[in-house]
Amino acid sequence: MSEGRFLHIHEQVAAHLRTQLQNGRWTETMPGRNQLVKMLEVSGKTVDLALHQLESEGLLQAQGAGRRRKITLPKGEVGHPAMRVCILCYERPDFGRKYEMELKFRLEDAGHEVSFAQKSLCEMGMKVDRVEQLVKTTSADAWIVCSGSKDILKWFSEQKIQVFALFGRREGLPIAGASPRKIPAMHQAVDEMVSQGHQRIVMMAREERRHPYPADYEQAFLDRLSHHGIEPGSYNLPDWMDSRAGFHECLKRLFKLTPPTAILVCEPQLFMATMQHIGKLGIHAPGQISLFVDDPEPAFLWCDPVISHTDWDSQPIMRRVVQWVRHIAQGREDIQQRSYSARFVRGGTIGPVR
Repeated sequence: MSEGRFLHIHEQVAAHLRTQLQNGRWTETMPGRNQLVKMLEVSGKTVDLALHQLESEGLLQAQGAGRRRKITLPKGEVGHPAMRVCILCYERPDFGRKYEMELKFRLEDAGHEVSFAQKSLCEMGMKVDRVEQLVKTTSADAWIVCSGSKDILKWFSEQKIQVFALFGRREGLPIAGASPRKIPAMHQAVDEMVSQGHQRIVMMAREERRHPYPADYEQAFLDRLSHHGIEPGSYNLPDWMDSRAGFHECLKRLFKLTPPTAILVCEPQLFMATMQHIGKLGIHAPGQISLFVDDPEPAFLWCDPVISHTDWDSQPIMRRVVQWVRHIAQGREDIQQRSYSARFVRGGTIGPVR
């Protein structure tokens, strides 16, 4: 039996480009040499050797100096056509977050061209007219909108635009989407707090989650309070200006007269701001306040005590997005909305009322 060998770097690049060609990522001509160098982060010599290999296989045909190579892949070997997919992030820090980058890489591996929108939803103030202008000036066949507001997703659903709602307020809209099923985990957190004697329970949620009316998750929180005999009101789901100053001003108001004994925070970054704020007041969890976050963050597991939070597997959501892009590339209509199970991680930041 002959021994195997490791592929040279240019052979690995050729194999990658071959897969992309078969997936239909490029049609008619290949990207230029310099573009491939930047895209693949390899040397120009490596790209040249890989392209020559694909030429020798009959998949590409040189057209002279300064001209892009012609794609000569047999039609029977071409998969679904490549799509230009644009990811519209919720806010600027999301551009480098794990699940956005993983989604980008998965779609690229499937043969699609993926980019991030130049501005995030928060940078555009969740304004429909600004999003409309961005869409008009962006070359894309499909959009993935992360945590969009009701108005934003409604606008997308009314256009002749292929769009997927990754999280966000898509309820009741004819739009494809996916998100974790977080309400049961949140119910467990509220039940745990009430069982420990908490009555002044507050949820800190973003403006687009509160207006023009509470989203399903926030309404389920208010309903759960009612279930336990706690009359919900604006105290439990307070309004605040969606900015750092507005968030801390809201916390100041809350702790001035009737301080909450438990806070549920939507998003890890808001949780960190909450921890900093109450730390300045000399308040710590779980001895003086109970805390729960409705999103996972790897750093939570390194805390002592572990932060009580909601966790879920992102892989089914990633697969669903890739499936949706494949469907629309094949000309199939797909507006299915799916949700995936999430779990309550009890942690150690929920305790009895002091």
